[in-house]
Amino acid sequence: MTTYIHQLPDWPHFLWDQEALATALAGIRHRQGRLIGRMEALGFARQQEAELGTLTLDVLKSSEIEGETLDPEQVRSSIARRLGMDAGGTARADRKVEGVVEMTLDATQNFAEPLTGERLFSWQAALFPAGQPGMSSIVVGAWRNDASGPMQVVSGPVGKQQVHYEAPAASRVPGEMASFLAWVNEGGRIDPVLKAALAHLWFVTVHPFDDGNGRIARAITDWQLARSENSAQRFYSMSAQIRLERNEYYNILERTQKGTLDVTPWLQWFLGCLGRSFDGTEATLSAVLRKARFWERAAPLALNERQRLVLNQLLDGFTGNLTTKKWAALAKCSHDTALRDIHSLIERGLLKKDEGGGRSTSYSIAH
Repeated sequence: MTTYIHQLPDWPHFLWDQEALATALAGIRHRQGRLIGRMEALGFARQQEAELGTLTLDVLKSSEIEGETLDPEQVRSSIARRLGMDAGGTARADRKVEGVVEMTLDATQNFAEPLTGERLFSWQAALFPAGQPGMSSIVVGAWRNDASGPMQVVSGPVGKQQVHYEAPAASRVPGEMASFLAWVNEGGRIDPVLKAALAHLWFVTVHPFDDGNGRIARAITDWQLARSENSAQRFYSMSAQIRLERNEYYNILERTQKGTLDVTPWLQWFLGCLGRSFDGTEATLSAVLRKARFWERAAPLALNERQRLVLNQLLDGFTGNLTTKKWAALAKCSHDTALRDIHSLIERGLLKKDEGGGRSTSYSIAH
């Protein structure tokens, strides 16, 4: 019979080899400081653009890990509106997008506020505005009750399912979460970045909700990382990196939950993943600078609102090829008006016609 770490006598007193982590941890702390310094040098407007891109990526990828695909334009628009920015486009976000955004921004923007049971309940309720996902009935805004059986993480077809993990019984959850919340809010000698890794592991091991545990664990990670930097501004996405390393993430998590209370390997993986998320920030920063240079070049030119709207969408990572038909749909104008807008931008060197022609003619930014 499999033994899980929450069944061990000394749970939840984690152990780790500080010396084995020292170099990686020092590197992470150094990179955090350098990244914040680089972003401060960009100026306020570009900082906002970089943060908007990072938070949008964070929301999208955290949901993707759970197999859910959200509309990028809705996510970006919702975040921009809540941050008081006008760079989010015009897409109206549905209730599910608004809920995920609400949780993410509460975790990152209000990092100085303590984590409480009520706060976690509100996050989980925000994730499931309709009360339940699909056809399954779940408890929303409260700890799970195991009415339909023990909480298990499984894979495989019905009848041949493999149990990867079984959480503590529901009767233990209130006490487990009281201990977790007392620990996560207290000061102490644990480095805040290591505390983010431990908090993530502890929370998903307790698995206190019927659904949403993974996304809430990643929000707790973002909350603790923001506390480690004493900053609400987010310029890297741990969730995006976990999405890229999803198999490795699940593997190390399963090994840790079936192992001992020495969680050094988990902490090593977490620090490595976090470091690789900093590498991903370079792409975000490059996109922000590319967009800023484009608008500096376009500043002397008189552009109409339709052109500005569609150009911003292209610069923010428009999916697919931009055709005259798509321009007309985005700008809510006629085909002839769209064609005039496009030709005007080509003449000014801001757009270019892609290879091909006829019905397949498409356009892209001229850099």
